[in-house]
Amino acid sequence: MTMLSKISADAGNRSAALAGIALMLIAIWMFSFGDALGKFIVATYSVGQLLLLRAAASLVLLSPAIWQNRAAFRTIQRPGLQLVRVTLSTVEVAAFFAASVYLPLADVITYYLAAPIFVTAASALFLGEKVGWRRWSAIMVGFVGVMIALRPSTQAFSWPAMIALAGSASFAALMIITRSLRGTPDVVLTTAQFCGTLLFGIVVAPFGWITPSLPDFGLFVVAGCISIGAAMCVNRSLKLAPASVVTPYQYTMIIWAVIFGYVVFGDVPSVAMLVGAAVIILAGLYIFLRERDLIREEPVVVPPPG
Repeated sequence: MTMLSKISADAGNRSAALAGIALMLIAIWMFSFGDALGKFIVATYSVGQLLLLRAAASLVLLSPAIWQNRAAFRTIQRPGLQLVRVTLSTVEVAAFFAASVYLPLADVITYYLAAPIFVTAASALFLGEKVGWRRWSAIMVGFVGVMIALRPSTQAFSWPAMIALAGSASFAALMIITRSLRGTPDVVLTTAQFCGTLLFGIVVAPFGWITPSLPDFGLFVVAGCISIGAAMCVNRSLKLAPASVVTPYQYTMIIWAVIFGYVVFGDVPSVAMLVGAAVIILAGLYIFLRERDLIREEPVVVPPPG
């Protein structure tokens, strides 16, 4: 490779990384906007109704991709584990919006920011991945951040807070299982998740059903569009740049949660919540940076000739 071509390749890699970072930031904004929209919707409609109509809109939007990749649905990898994954996905999203009915958006997001730390711990326990003492220390610091945000007291450990933490743990387990099912096409994984929330909505939505007006029905469609758009941005981001480069930017979600919570709902985050969120973010960033350094330190294995 000539010096000129090497410079061109490096420039191309940097451009791809910048594009990946930009897409991840857009995805996080879309997720945050979708969360705020969902919290606004569940102030009037039930969580089951939100999940039903949002999933229906998402599946309609996905239908061209589902048809194009219909052959992938005929042979599902490890169907039992797929069912567990769909169940966890449904529990996670239902817990998020159920908690958001009673808690400020920034509080719910803070509890969910502990999920990457749960994933690191679970990766060591269930996937046999090596986690050194530095990352274990970061995990413990992250739990301290959760405790600070919870402000330990009888009132803090309310059932909405416990629902949010249960949703965070479900989300962590979801990511671990998704990693185990990485051979499954993205369209299959995404469709299965929306089918799970659709079935959940069909069961629970009739209880307290409120027929939406045309403008409100449009909000459900917008929620479906946002969920699809955010997923597409994340997938493209991870194809353009390494996960270790773009994943830490998910912590910008707390910034948007504070902004949307204040502007839309008038929520003013407490000092304890902000301090706890900062501790969780720092612990999570340390884990991601440590994993990136470990990847860089791995020796390059050159296969033997022939």
